[in-house]
Amino acid sequence: MNSITNFSDIFKSSFLETTSSFSIIDALLGIGVAFMVGLFIYFIYKKTFNGVIYSHSYNISLVIMTMATALVIMGISQNVLLSLGMVGALSIVRFRTPIKDPMDLVYLFWSVIAGILCGAGFILLAVIGSVLIGLVLLIFANKIKVENPYLLIIKYDQNAVNEELEQIVKTYTKRFSLKSKSMIEDYEEITYEIRVKDNDSNITSELARIKGVQTAVMLSYDGNFTA
Repeated sequence: MNSITNFSDIFKSSFLETTSSFSIIDALLGIGVAFMVGLFIYFIYKKTFNGVIYSHSYNISLVIMTMATALVIMGISQNVLLSLGMVGALSIVRFRTPIKDPMDLVYLFWSVIAGILCGAGFILLAVIGSVLIGLVLLIFANKIKVENPYLLIIKYDQNAVNEELEQIVKTYTKRFSLKSKSMIEDYEEITYEIRVKDNDSNITSELARIKGVQTAVMLSYDGNFTA
């Protein structure tokens, strides 16, 4: 009776089993569906993006991520040795690309999950799940309005009156909060987080009319502030 006694025999046996069970039709179907789901994720991301700078390269990477994940799952699901090697390879890879927006991380996770399902053969689950996730994202993007705050940065000298500045801020905003206040040589710089009334940006021109105000800048931001 023959028995497997060394690593070479294990590799040969695993390779033969993988070759005999591999189906080119299933592989093409899985990759094709992964590509279509990736395109769906691409269009949903482009449609729902509401950040400052849209990254086309990141959006394309979502499509490639879906297909690449499907390829990996197809490979490791057929071969135990390959799965162990893949785990070892991924354990030493360090991903340095920073992802600042939480929604970008959600889309990345969505692409990976869709690729895993397509690679594992759960094509119907991948399609139905992606459609439902896409509908939820579209509903939240189009039906629910999020009130984005602004940063109001005022630079002024000693001639400006703080009470007058604050009164104008109260007049043109629904609410505001002081974020920072600093002294730079002969000037003071104050930063407010504000919610303006009806997207009225006249607050900067009104502040600029005050004697002693050097600059008044209003910036859109995502709520994260570092003084």
